[in-house]
Amino acid sequence: MNKLVLILIAILLPPLAVFLKHKAGKDLIINIVLCLFFYLPGILHALWLITR
Repeated sequence: MNKLVLILIAILLPPLAVFLKHKAGKDLIINIVLCLFFYLPGILHALWLITR
């Protein structure tokens, strides 16, 4: 999938972007927990996973 599209999805729906990039796994669980506590850490985690 195009990296720019994934970045846009990561800003709007971080768990969806992580799922599209890495499928279900520990990264998705971590991102969901971060989004539940506060939205910004979830966005940063998703962007970090997509761009690395």
